[in-house]
Amino acid sequence: MSAPTWQPLPTGEFTGIDWSAPGAIDGQDPYLAWAEADHFAGYRLGRGKKPPKWLPIVIELSQEADVPALVAASRTTWLQIPRVYLNVPDLRFCSARVKPRFFDKLRSDAHLRSMIQRFELGLPVEPHTHALVDPCTPTSLPTPAHGLLYGKVLGLIDGGLALANSAFLDQHGRTRIRHFWRQDAYQNGNWPGNQPRHREPLDPARAGPTPHDMGYGHELSGAAIDAAMAAYTRHGQVDEDALYQHLQLWDLSKPVNHGTHVMSLACGPGNPLHPVHDDASRADLVAVQLDWSNVLDTSGGAMNVSVLDGLMYILARCAPIAQVVVNISWGTLAGPHDGSSILEAAMDQLIALYGGRLQIAVPAGNAYQSRTHINATLAASETVTLHWRVQPDDRTQSFLEIWLPDGAQAVKVCVTPPGQAEPLPARGMGESGVWTDLHGTPLCGLIYPATSALGSQGTCILLALEPTFSRKRSAATAPFGVWQVTLANMGTSDITLDAYIERDDVAIGQNTGARQSYFEDPDYDTSGNPGSFVDHANNPTPIRRSGTFNSLSTGQNTVSVGGIRRHASPSGHFALYSPRKPDPDAGRPQRPCVKKLPDTLQVSDDNVALWGVRAAGSRSGSTVRLVGTSSSAPLEARSMINKPCGGGGSQGATPITSVPARS
Repeated sequence: MSAPTWQPLPTGEFTGIDWSAPGAIDGQDPYLAWAEADHFAGYRLGRGKKPPKWLPIVIELSQEADVPALVAASRTTWLQIPRVYLNVPDLRFCSARVKPRFFDKLRSDAHLRSMIQRFELGLPVEPHTHALVDPCTPTSLPTPAHGLLYGKVLGLIDGGLALANSAFLDQHGRTRIRHFWRQDAYQNGNWPGNQPRHREPLDPARAGPTPHDMGYGHELSGAAIDAAMAAYTRHGQVDEDALYQHLQLWDLSKPVNHGTHVMSLACGPGNPLHPVHDDASRADLVAVQLDWSNVLDTSGGAMNVSVLDGLMYILARCAPIAQVVVNISWGTLAGPHDGSSILEAAMDQLIALYGGRLQIAVPAGNAYQSRTHINATLAASETVTLHWRVQPDDRTQSFLEIWLPDGAQAVKVCVTPPGQAEPLPARGMGESGVWTDLHGTPLCGLIYPATSALGSQGTCILLALEPTFSRKRSAATAPFGVWQVTLANMGTSDITLDAYIERDDVAIGQNTGARQSYFEDPDYDTSGNPGSFVDHANNPTPIRRSGTFNSLSTGQNTVSVGGIRRHASPSGHFALYSPRKPDPDAGRPQRPCVKKLPDTLQVSDDNVALWGVRAAGSRSGSTVRLVGTSSSAPLEARSMINKPCGGGGSQGATPITSVPARS
């Protein structure tokens, strides 16, 4: 990064927004500005390629608007909303796919602009950059649903769901999965012997038709699953390998899948030595398999769109009187952590609108020991320098979010890249831009709006880095090493801030080249001992374990679940990676409404010496051990299902060899 130069954010090629204009970034999604600045290079579209035809976004509407009103004020030629969002009256949230004309209309149409409170970019991978099938129009009615489920229903949103596993069959050998929606549109060709991998559209005759109320992906009914299982049954035994190959569920060729493990904890029959006969082991199931881009991109770039769509799909398959419990063992590290992200706010409203008939369990997170969170209070004229260690050979982008409370306009930020003797020019609120190499290619972006679409309180400074390595010689790469980020309070009152490094590790069984960055500080105790001084109020390091929470789990109405050991050790009964309760750092100043405590606790480690819990592998009869609060959340979901009439109001597991685990 020799002789970096500061450049204002360029005008967006897709949105047409002049990001460098005064106030243009305020209230916007900073990730959208960065994506346009580097031509969507971080979204696997490839630098130099044309922008996507459509962008997936999630929208929060104003208090006076709802989804039908938005549909009436728009056209499907430039804004497409899945029809499922017509099912819930007064809902103020939806996903959509938009063309450049949408952004033109926002600038020119005051009525449309008054309806949309904020919107956030989803991951524009190829399946999400095409038009929807049968989107909402002003005359659309909710799509009539068939096979509505009554009574107690367990919904699961995850990846890698082995739908023929015996853990999900009833006593007659038929599937309990009444509806299965996979969000993928393409066969990645990941079967043994099928190399090189060519992306081909899935065959609807095998993967199932596209559900018209969703507009993408493929759906299988319980009857279709049973028929496919029967076709591949030999001598009373289902050939699961052949079945999944027929259904084009290529990810299930792997012996371990996160979603299968999680789902079996939530509703499986136990094991022969410890059988379980409860409501959860008999409940009807609705499963959503997230598109593969969600699994590959652990930063959660697609999560907002995909999870919200998955939740709406589950609700659309259940009768109004059904008692629905949904487990979402997914999550990320960055975000406002005060429940004000669009996805968290949407889940909160859905739970409120369903009046006790919907409960959502989410994991509290697995990054307690990962050094991805800093909390600091700056007095007037005080500074703090963050040392952000970005690793070599990281083939994915890295992100750092710095969250400031309302009234923090006096904070300035200054960045010193690795190997540079002098810092780059300090920037204040409203001064966003990119640092480029000698060829004008962005290597790093600093987006500093007065307000951010990522949360409803204060603002978020986004520092985005290109990968530190690429096999393509033409690719831009940022320097690895320690990036120094200095924050200075130029005002007259104290300011409490939080900095969160976004998740960037590798999902189960994948090789994406992701490498998790982290903070460094000489005063930080790296022993991993939960009883160390790290979370004491007078500790000398700004790196915090407390407050390291799954960004999906800080809502008001969802239930976040922390992890504990089945048998306590001398240092305590909490899983080392999990947030704990009570908060060991309760005395420190904090931004308003930040959530640090799990709502409840469930087992995620069997014992001190052997982390994780056992549950189903991809094939019937197999078991695997995974570690993380992803295992805690489905146990709480199971408890919810087993309560007499529902009741009550968390993130994921990864292999034991990888910490932090998937939220």
